[in-house]
Amino acid sequence: MTAVLFPGQGSQTKDMRADVERLRPDLLELAHSELGTDPFERIGEGTHFAQPAIYCASLAGWSLVDPGDASCMAGHSLGEFSALAAAGVLTEVDGLRLVALRGRLMHEAEVGGGMMAVGTPVDVAAELAGRFGLHVANDNAPEQVVLTGDGDAIDRAVDQAKAEGLRATRLRVSGAFHSPAMGAAAAELGAALDEVELGEPSVPVYCCVTTEPYGDVRRLLVEGLTSPVRWRETVLAMQSAGETRFLEVGPGKVLAGLVRRIIDGADATSLKEAARA
Repeated sequence: MTAVLFPGQGSQTKDMRADVERLRPDLLELAHSELGTDPFERIGEGTHFAQPAIYCASLAGWSLVDPGDASCMAGHSLGEFSALAAAGVLTEVDGLRLVALRGRLMHEAEVGGGMMAVGTPVDVAAELAGRFGLHVANDNAPEQVVLTGDGDAIDRAVDQAKAEGLRATRLRVSGAFHSPAMGAAAAELGAALDEVELGEPSVPVYCCVTTEPYGDVRRLLVEGLTSPVRWRETVLAMQSAGETRFLEVGPGKVLAGLVRRIIDGADATSLKEAARA
């Protein structure tokens, strides 16, 4: 049995539109209808196009997997919507509409923010964040942490981290994602979620806000806008529950690589890596 992983933003690849067109042309048509444009052709313009495109590409990848092989699922940020759709909690149509709304709301809240990656354990990164009024956005893997907050503070924190001998890089985003700055989007996303009918999951879907299988789906998806993505802890929670094999079904291979960093010797791969083997 396999823990199936769904990626978030940053996992896009050049060939993913072709994969969606080949595997799930209905999703490509649905995305165009929902957005009024082809999100794959405009993915470089911002998160409002990147998120729907990656959602569609992830579900296209999922179509290659026997659902009976999945013992649980987890998604990284945006990927939680893909995981919940794959598990039958959300319909694919509702999932796409929510992702399109989430992407638009996050894009509108981008002004003045920023994010940085720092190569240090999460406790050290949190201390650095505290000095500059920043927040931990992603605890991705040992010594791979992302901080978020005011753009000018991000620049100062990057300089300070480098002065202290740490690997630090400002990321190419203009929003303070997974921070209180995204709070303005919460009410509208919550209202949209209230209108959506939820189903029972076919397998447990782990939540990166709590590192446990989802409870209150609506509340936790809204909290995910402003809460850190606790990916490292979520992977360890799945391992503690007995998961020994991990498969990333998105367009890239980011999550599979993170799992191998989190669990020494992990049996973790992506569809892309498996296709090349």
